[in-house]
Amino acid sequence: MIITGLYVVMMPFVYLVAELDDAPGLIVIGMVIAFASVVIAVFAAVLQRLLQEAIDIKSENDLVV
Repeated sequence: MIITGLYVVMMPFVYLVAELDDAPGLIVIGMVIAFASVVIAVFAAVLQRLLQEAIDIKSENDLVV
């Protein structure tokens, strides 16, 4: 999420450079990197939650005789 925040803050500066060089691809690259960072963060959060639930279920089953 920090990477996404940094790219969102930098996007106005990238926009200015893209306007000077007439290169719209710079903006697309910045947006792709920000979107990929968000996707990775969400995927990691989902995996973390699933792992925690699996650990909880395992600990409950260990207590059953």
